[in-house]
Order: sequence, then C-alpha cells, then structure tokens
Amino acid sequence: MVGFGETSIGPHHMPQRTGFYRHAELARLLHPASIAVIGASARAGSFGERALANLADFAGRVYAVNPRYDRIGERPCYPSVAALPERVDCAVIAAAREAVEPIVRDCAKAGVGGAIVFASGYAETGKEERRAEQERLATIARETGLRIVGPNTIGLVNAALEVRATFMTITPIPPPGARAIGVISQSGALGMALAQGVARGLSVSHVLTSGNSCDVDMADYIAYLAEDPGCAAIACVFEGMETPLRVLDAAAFAAAQGKPLVVYKTAIGTEGAAAALSHTGALAGAHATYQALFRQAGAVVVDDYEHLAETTTFLAKSPPPRARGAAVLVTSGGAGIMAADAAEQAGVPMPQPDAAVRKVLEGEIPEFGAARNPCDVTAQVIANPESLNICAGALLGHADYGALVYPQVYSYEATAQRVPVFEALARTYGKPVCMVWITEHLTGPGAREAEAAEHVALFRSMRSCFATLAAWHDRADRLATRGATPAPTDPALRAQAAALLAAAPGRTLTEREAKTALALYGVPVVGERLSHTADDAATAAEALGFPVVLKAESPDLPHKTEAGVIRLNLRNAAEVREAFAAIVAKAEAVVPRPRLAGVLVQPMVPAGVELVVGARIDPLFGPLIVVGLGGVLVEVLADTALARAPVTPAQAKRMLGELKGARLLDGFRGAPAVDRDALAAAIAAVSRFAADHAGAIAELDVNPLICAGARIVAVDALIVKAATAG
Repeated sequence: MVGFGETSIGPHHMPQRTGFYRHAELARLLHPASIAVIGASARAGSFGERALANLADFAGRVYAVNPRYDRIGERPCYPSVAALPERVDCAVIAAAREAVEPIVRDCAKAGVGGAIVFASGYAETGKEERRAEQERLATIARETGLRIVGPNTIGLVNAALEVRATFMTITPIPPPGARAIGVISQSGALGMALAQGVARGLSVSHVLTSGNSCDVDMADYIAYLAEDPGCAAIACVFEGMETPLRVLDAAAFAAAQGKPLVVYKTAIGTEGAAAALSHTGALAGAHATYQALFRQAGAVVVDDYEHLAETTTFLAKSPPPRARGAAVLVTSGGAGIMAADAAEQAGVPMPQPDAAVRKVLEGEIPEFGAARNPCDVTAQVIANPESLNICAGALLGHADYGALVYPQVYSYEATAQRVPVFEALARTYGKPVCMVWITEHLTGPGAREAEAAEHVALFRSMRSCFATLAAWHDRADRLATRGATPAPTDPALRAQAAALLAAAPGRTLTEREAKTALALYGVPVVGERLSHTADDAATAAEALGFPVVLKAESPDLPHKTEAGVIRLNLRNAAEVREAFAAIVAKAEAVVPRPRLAGVLVQPMVPAGVELVVGARIDPLFGPLIVVGLGGVLVEVLADTALARAPVTPAQAKRMLGELKGARLLDGFRGAPAVDRDALAAAIAAVSRFAADHAGAIAELDVNPLICAGARIVAVDALIVKAATAG
C-alpha cells in the first residue's frame, strides 16, 4: 500500500508528534507583549530592516538585536538576546541560515517564549544535511519548550496587537471587528494574499503561516484560533502533513469549541492506491480522503481558493441554521432564475411561502412581480423602498426559511442604504442575509458596508452562496451527532475473529474465510456450501434450493468476475454440473495456476441495489471505511462516501445520504425501498471489524452487498491481511 501524496516538508526522522499545542502554550509567541528582532538592520530592503519597520505600530515593546549596531535610528540595538533588559515573548530571527541554530539555542537559554525563523534552505531543498539542520531546530523546540514557527516562513500577523512579524510589505490590516476571521496557511504568500481582502472591508484577526513547520504547524494554529476570542471563524489553506490525524483532531477540537473551520486543500492528486487489491483501495484517493475526513471532523471544505474568505466570513457571521429553506428576494427576474438554478444544483430547498406570507408579499408587489419564492419585487422598489424591507421581513420571519438571499444586481447609493436594514432584520430574526454581488462594480456602494455588517454576508457568485448554505446545513447536521461513538466489540468475539484471521494460511483470505470472519460482527452474508466434485455441487444446490450461483474458492483469485470463475442463475442439477466443470477448467487455465480449494455453491440472491462496503488501513489516516454504489462498476461510477472507521449506524446512514445515487435506495421503477437502518447497521459492522483488526489487515471488500427492502446480503467478500500479519 502506498501513501496519499503528502506534500509536507517537515522532519522525516523525528518521532512523530501527537496532539497539538493549546492556546496558553502559544500565547507568548502569537500574542506577545514584547518582541525582539534578531538580525535587525539599517540596510534598506533587508529582512531585518523590513521586520523592524513592520513592528512600528506594535502595541508592546520592540527590541533590536544585532552586535554590528549600537543603535538603529532612534532605537538602541543590543548585541544578543541575553543582553536584553527583559525576557522577551517572541523573537523574530532575520538571520542567514548558517547563523540560525546558535541564535535559537540562545533564545531557549534566555527564556524566550517563541521564535519565528525566516531563513530558507532547509528540508525544502531535499538535501539530507539541510534536513538534519531542520531536525536539530525541532529537537531544540522539543527539549526546551521554545516554540518555533518555520523555518522558511514569511511570518505572521496578530491584527489586534498590530503584530506584523514578517519581512513582507503587506497591506495594513486594521483592528479586527467582532466577526473577524483568522487566516492560517502553509503557503505564506497565499495566506497574506487572502488577508488583502481587508482592502475591500474583510475583517481579519490573524494571519498565521507555517512554512516548513519544524515545530508549530497547522494543527497547532487551528487549535490556537479555536480558543482565541478575537477570531470568529478560521480560514485554512492546507497542503498536507506527515501526521494528518493531528490536523483532523485539531479540526474536531475547533468544532467542539464552536469555532467554524473552513479548509481549502491544495495538492489534489489522487495517487495512493495503485497497488491495492480491493476496489476500496482504488477508490480511497488522497484528495477525496482529506475532504471526507475534514468534513467528518466538523470542518467545511471549499473547492476553490476564491470562495475561502467569503465562506469563512459567512460562518463567522451566522448562527446555527434554524431551517433548511432559503428565501430569495430579487429586484430582477433574471437574478431570481439564477438563484433558483444555483439552489437546485447545491441541493438547497426553496419552499414556497404560505398563505400568510404570500398575502404580505402581494400587498407590496405589483402584479407584474412575483409573490413567490424567488420573490421579485421588481424595480418598483426605487419608488417604494419600504416594500423591499417589508417583504424581506415577512420571508425572514417565517419558520420555513433559515436564510435570505438577496442578489445585488446593480450598485448605487441606495445599495449602501439597504445594508443597515438587512442587518437589523437579520439580528431581529437570528437568521443571516446573503447579499450576492452580481454587479461588476466590485467595490461599488454597498460592498464595503456589507462586509462590515455583522449579520450580512457578501458573496461574489451565486454558486458560492448556495454552496455555502448547503455546507452550513451539512456542518450543523454533523455537529448534531458529535461525540457519538460505536459500542465496543465483545472481547471474546474480537478474539475469535482475530484467530480466524491468524489461521488463514495465505495473505488473501478465501471468500468463505472472509465472510465467516465478517459474519461474527453481524454482517449479513449469503449461505453457502463448499463442493469438491460436480456431484457434490449438485447435491448442495438441491439442498440450498435453485437457482444457485457457483464460484471458484481460491485465495489467488480475488476478483472472480474478471477471472471468469463465476456462473449465475443455475436452475437445475445438470446446469450445476456443467458450470462446475467450466469453472475448474477456467481456474486451471490461469497463469500462474491458482490454488483451488473447491467450488462454492450459494443461493442466487434476487436482484437489488448493489453496493460496495470496504475498508483500507491507510498508513497516514488509519482505518477508513468506504461505501459505494455500483457493485463491480463502482470504480467506473465513482459514487462513494468515505469516513474514518469505526462509524456508528447514524454516521453510516449519513454516508449513504452523501452518495449521488442515494435515491436508488428509496425504490426505483417498482423496486422496494431499501431499509436504510438495516443497511447502515451492516456498514457500521464492517467498519468496526476494520477498526478492531487494523493491525492485522490491509484492506477488505464486501462486494456486492445486495439490498432490497429489509434484505441486506453480502454475496462476496475479500480480506487482505497486512504484510506483517503473514
């Protein structure tokens, strides 16, 4: 099994960290009262000169450190950190790579709280000796408690304190508002670029960039902002980590603190399962896994960097949803059509107003408007502005609507005047107003006012607006089941299954062995008999009842359909004998010749919805459970849902709802609706097996799981033991 395409450039030879730093552990570094710039300089354009200049407005005390100077401007300059008049909280190290390590050691000895290392040329070069230098910095951090950001970082910003600990010439970030977002990014440039939204009114509390992350990394930043009162929601630009479970645990911690986290994941390659024997292994690609697991942890994932800031800001401004429906209020019929299209694509319902609301709308809207949803008040609002406010209040006040969407088609002075009205209505009803900025006058009247409002969210596209509303509801649904954990497996049963795995002679279990092990956990499996002759097969078929299925029983033929060693719908003894001979001949023709334990005889399970339920033990993420529609076609259809195992039946049911073809489970062309509770219980059982035996198996498939009504039956299964398990 191969990895998931990680892009992290952190230390490869250090003991892997668990957990994350809490707010108090990073407070001196990220919320300092004093800062020393080590390598401060009077040379224009140098990192030391820029870092010192950027701290000109810092609310605390700033010290210049460089033995080459007695003074820099009006500021005294100290020869070393040990010579400073106090034990500083944060050291900004603007020195060449060769000088960094001794400076870091001096900082640790002097009791500095944390250090920010700008220097590059460490592990990112790929050179072993440079990687070793970075690991030595990590060792200092681990052994002394000095928290280190970087190396190879552009620094960070804490807007509330005017901390601009960076060498970049950055857009000034004003004091944050009550709904400010915190920005964290492995890429310094992308993080600072996102924060430039302050130029259009975006409120930003922090910009925290991590660089090579020899010590402080993305998991630590998430946990820090989760507990920081100045940050209302977290926007995260994430590449990857060598210990991804830590960042997922930090995401779950943020969710537990009630702090929304929105992630834009770069490096979306899906390398990682080419060597897998199971369908599950082939389906669990890197990007899909990260997306699914971030969502499972309570985070929101966006597909586009351009939507990160506005999605995060919406969540910073919005309480939990009070209803699923969205009301759309427009002054342009065309904008209403755009909104309806986007809502349908995102799966956001737009219920029609009831009689009482419709009566209010009809009293304000001319006959050529639309007293429905979308509600078109027409351009008549120019002559009667109050009609827009009355209609907005009627829609927001109804229990069916959790949010109001207002497409702003044209920007002019009246636009800015509408924002306070929407703000007041949103505050009154406890529901957000989404202003979708359709006009190309991107910074026209009303835009900055909407950004500054505490309950009005500005979006730059209809698609982004409704995708965010869908994600808002999805996050709330997931948080509603937060903390639910599967019941532990009975130790005796777990030991029995472990013994079956250990007793299997080969690395790949036969179908019969795999189903026997899974059945111990309550996975419903088809009955069967193993036959060694054609007559045995015919006798077994008579006992089981026609029609039957015959399959080769071999650990060397994991995919029987492709090998041609299955015969279906056999209706009498003669057909069974003929099929037995054909299967044996087909198996014996395979090169190299497979081991053949016999031929399985099974009842022919009637048609139903076919699913794959599988698991793989990923070296980075641990046991993963995958559910997919399509049986043998699952890789072609690529309709899957994924989660960390084990899952509860309720979580498994949610996974089913994520499938694009989920409606097939509700009955199709006369087929009975699948009992989702029974199906979810089977999925949860497979996930529990995978989690319990993660050290003994590499991957498993139940494929297909045939579902019709309450009948849920696994007709084939594959388990591959871990390489170390024999």
